[in-house]
Amino acid sequence: MKRIEKIICIAISSVLILSSFASCSKSNKPTDTTPKDNTKLTVKDYFPFKENVFMKYQGIGNEYAEHETYVDYIEGDRIQIRDVNPGTTLSKVYEIKNGELRLISSREEYYYKENLLSSTNSNYDILLKEPIEKGTTWTTKDGLKRYISNTEAKITTPSGEYTAIEVTTEGNDYKNFDYYVKNVGLVKTVYKSGDVSIESNLEKITYNVPYVQTIKFYYPDFNNEKLAFKAEKVLLYTNENVNTTIEKFLKNPPKEDLNKVFGPNTKINKLYFNNSQNKVYVDVNSKFIEEMNAGSSLESMILQSLVNTLGDYYNVDKVYISVDGKPYESGHIAITENEVFYVDYKNIYEIK
Repeated sequence: MKRIEKIICIAISSVLILSSFASCSKSNKPTDTTPKDNTKLTVKDYFPFKENVFMKYQGIGNEYAEHETYVDYIEGDRIQIRDVNPGTTLSKVYEIKNGELRLISSREEYYYKENLLSSTNSNYDILLKEPIEKGTTWTTKDGLKRYISNTEAKITTPSGEYTAIEVTTEGNDYKNFDYYVKNVGLVKTVYKSGDVSIESNLEKITYNVPYVQTIKFYYPDFNNEKLAFKAEKVLLYTNENVNTTIEKFLKNPPKEDLNKVFGPNTKINKLYFNNSQNKVYVDVNSKFIEEMNAGSSLESMILQSLVNTLGDYYNVDKVYISVDGKPYESGHIAITENEVFYVDYKNIYEIK
């Protein structure tokens, strides 16, 4: 039963969208959002893109209905949202195109940060559609009827009272109601099936908020023939890649008696997680080898530190390392395109 509840709420949360007030501080009361008769409203009015906005939703009726959202990336007509609920963390890519708000992709178990805006999907789901008027109707990707059922719905949430457009989705034995507010976004979702009612209501919205992650960075302790790691809290703002954060910490060990993993001019060219292979790919520039200046033992520890750092962050055990697009090769260690390095958490210790 708990599994079914979780699936229901993940489905509900797939349309819970992070967006923000166009202007007003978090202490301001909501402004008049009633549509004007002489104004032609667009999907973008009800789904504004804005960086570094945090939204918290209250859940009613199910433990997975509560959730928090952050903006990971914005580019052009796409936005990538991190949606965190008690069961999992999802990455959702939305697109506004041809008068439609589309859910392009939704990835579960998204506990890292990666730009997924280029995701492709011809079977996307349309969440909202122009013209913004009562009676506008379309079909979901699952063949269900979805339509604008009200353009002046009066709703109340912990964050305030609003006049919203109501979008209804009719399933075989349920209805889903989504409430969008001009210049705010989605503020309320109600799922009803028989006597079951589940709600997510906007509780608060905060600005200039990064996503905070804890990352374990590994370093060689060559003198003691061990690897040391330190857990660091990092702040990741909208459109900020994790690459630069990893570079910074691996160039600066927390203690003087630890060895650097990266030299001062080493750069990460590319870093990504292959979901189907459950493997991380990292490509670095040639300075990684040039600045290493290490014998085979220290080189092995440096590579293991890099592999453990990335493997831990992405929760995988395989890491492929390349240098300027070619498989890793130095005077001591070399791999082919089909080989990987494996994480190894033996003989390590934590720095508090």
